[in-house]
Amino acid sequence: MMLRPSLLALALLLSLPVLAQDRSPDGPGGGGDGKSADKVHDERVAKEVGDAWVSPPVAEREVATAHSINIGGRTLKYHAFAGTLTLRDNDAKPIASVFYTAYTLDGANPNSRPVTFFWNGGPGSSSIWLRMGSFGPMRVQTTSPETIRPAPYAFGPNPDTLLDKTDMVYIDMIGTGYSRPLGDVKAKQFWGVDEDADAFAQTIMRWTTKNSRWSSPKFLFGESYGTTRAAAVAYQLQDRGMALNGVILLSSILNYGIEQSGYDQSYITYLPSYAATAWYHHKLANRPPELAPFLDQVRAFAAGPYAQALAKGHDITPAETDDIANKMSALIGISPEYIKRANLRVDLGRFEKELLRDQRLTVGRFDSRYTGVDADAAGENPDYDASDTAIAGAFIATFNDYLRRDLGYKTDMPYLVAAYGEKGFDWDFKHRAPGGWGRQNNPDVAVDLAAAMRTNPYLHVLSLNGWYDMATPFFATEYDIAHMMLEPAQKKNLEFRYYPSGHMIYLNPDALHQLHIDLSAFYDRTVNAATPRGKS
Repeated sequence: MMLRPSLLALALLLSLPVLAQDRSPDGPGGGGDGKSADKVHDERVAKEVGDAWVSPPVAEREVATAHSINIGGRTLKYHAFAGTLTLRDNDAKPIASVFYTAYTLDGANPNSRPVTFFWNGGPGSSSIWLRMGSFGPMRVQTTSPETIRPAPYAFGPNPDTLLDKTDMVYIDMIGTGYSRPLGDVKAKQFWGVDEDADAFAQTIMRWTTKNSRWSSPKFLFGESYGTTRAAAVAYQLQDRGMALNGVILLSSILNYGIEQSGYDQSYITYLPSYAATAWYHHKLANRPPELAPFLDQVRAFAAGPYAQALAKGHDITPAETDDIANKMSALIGISPEYIKRANLRVDLGRFEKELLRDQRLTVGRFDSRYTGVDADAAGENPDYDASDTAIAGAFIATFNDYLRRDLGYKTDMPYLVAAYGEKGFDWDFKHRAPGGWGRQNNPDVAVDLAAAMRTNPYLHVLSLNGWYDMATPFFATEYDIAHMMLEPAQKKNLEFRYYPSGHMIYLNPDALHQLHIDLSAFYDRTVNAATPRGKS
């Protein structure tokens, strides 16, 4: 809504004569109290704007609607809730209003019915992507890897909803969606690894208390930076007395330390994703018939000969450089000459641009199956990420319609898809790990997750990874989790699953269906493992 003075008031102001001979405060153009006409106008406009100002609600608000969905011949009746939760500091002062949407199955026993809390990443993203594309009872219909056509969009019942296994709560980060700080509190006070994790932990505890769900099995589901948040929140919740059943990590980044400039680990962990992309686009001279066994070979090369070669730095011999470049070329589909010019270290942007340069195409970052077209084919990095622009319009449009039409939640506040463009957005990456020495840059929240798993022997972790995800490559996830230094008793609670998709695995309908199968089994195993004997 655009806020402005009424047209009538504006017309009256414009019709006033200009009396140059009398500019005194109490003259014809004055307000009679020493104020000029300009001052009177400014104050009137300010009052009108103030009266029409839309503020986030301090009192918690919730709109409930009844729905049903048919899944495999079974009708599930459920309620959807769209609303806000109010966070308070230790003095009970309201500090933030957090927006959420929740879906709960009618008639389920809350003591045994799982509830899962979902969020996206960024940092700085709302949870619109998971909310509208993954496991809710309604979703945007996607046909990966294709760009979604403009409206009208295909939006409807989701046969792969997780409502058959768990209630679901989707939460928007403060400064995104309709989540806002309250009073004199600024959004930037929540924009940091630890501050954000604390806000989400508070939100979960508030929702759980408000809905009397302390006895329910509880799960966290994070995507991308949301996995960073999930690991930190898992430890914070358990440190506050809320034990979890499971943490689900979709397209993970747990350790930002390996991305530091001057370190070679990121090149090592990216190599299998480059190979998967080259395999998909048929850029390998001797393309193997199956991807998974091929990637096992690439992993071994990356962690062995390639890592050893990079460790030599500029002391590597020309013969060794030639040997590694030739082997890399056979795996990732880029010429040995280009690889050598890059000192055996091919940055992501360069790979995206180089792999299909002969076709004047680039490959996507979030999903390298997508291809884009740049203004010219001679540049060093892509102009845009084709896998990002392919879906944004459909998700944003359908959410705005769905929220108002189906869920009945109406507000004049703008829904902020992300905080990236907000003035002053600057994420604080300092993190205080459990048992650490103060707050450190480049957080490694795998330490937090490991501590949570040691504290709670029933905590299960499921890692979901797309072969074609080059935003959070799967080999990096494997590296991070392998360095959690768990004992065998905790390691058995770790599981990995892989899919022929990118960062947002659920965009691929076939992968989404397999996700539902894998997650259903995970919920069954995890909840049963925590159920006391003699109870159900």
